[in-house]
Amino acid sequence: MRPTFVLIHGSCANSFTWAPLQRELALLGHRSLAVDLPGHGFDATFPEAFQTQDAAGLAAAEGNLKGVGLQANVDHVAAILKRAREHGPVIAVAHSRGGATLTAVANAHPELVDRIVYASAWCCVDQSPGEYMRGPEYATSVLDQVVGVAAADPSKLGVIRMNWRTADPVLLAALKESMLADGTDDEFRVFLSTLTPDESLDAGGPDNRVEAETWGRIPRSFIRLTQDLSIPVALQDRFIKEADTLTPGNTFDVHTIETSHVGFLVRPERAAAILAGMA
Repeated sequence: MRPTFVLIHGSCANSFTWAPLQRELALLGHRSLAVDLPGHGFDATFPEAFQTQDAAGLAAAEGNLKGVGLQANVDHVAAILKRAREHGPVIAVAHSRGGATLTAVANAHPELVDRIVYASAWCCVDQSPGEYMRGPEYATSVLDQVVGVAAADPSKLGVIRMNWRTADPVLLAALKESMLADGTDDEFRVFLSTLTPDESLDAGGPDNRVEAETWGRIPRSFIRLTQDLSIPVALQDRFIKEADTLTPGNTFDVHTIETSHVGFLVRPERAAAILAGMA
């Protein structure tokens, strides 16, 4: 029986992110389901000030992700996985910050998934995200150049709010480099238009590390993106090495795509073929 691919998006993204990849999977004969995490997709906060580019209003508008943490993501995804498993095996795939949710789900509910896949996604093993970001493997990330996209003080607003509609050419160039350096300007602008302003403050912190007894017994794969300037390939490789050291009897099945952080979403043929091979 063929599995269902359950796709978990990254920061400020949504189920729309996965549409091109789902198309390719369907053409290869596979079913998939793209998740909208709580407060994302059509449930996202989309302040009028974001549309009109009223900076003061955008910084002050309430967001519905205030107080919504990682556990809400886990509960939401677990409920979806339970329903999907009624129709056969499930392969859960996460991108970027979605890896934090995938790890937490696999730690708590290993019985709900038959394989987990990290596509250049956070997979914390020995350290917290903050500690990894201070390490040498993160040094080539260009995300420190895009801090200007922040539209509000998270400690005051209770959410991470981004102004993806900025007109600052320097900031836009840095954003393109961080996300889609190997794409066209039009592809970048289209992708940027799919992002919504808010993200939860809670990515799990130091407690959301993989657990050998649960997470560690699930077959797993990692899709390395070698041109990724958000989560550098050196950090991706560190995640793989540390996880394999933790559970040497169950190691990552590793695949590589020569593309940027979201390049595999814009041009999904290679990623779809890799996933299809797992089925």
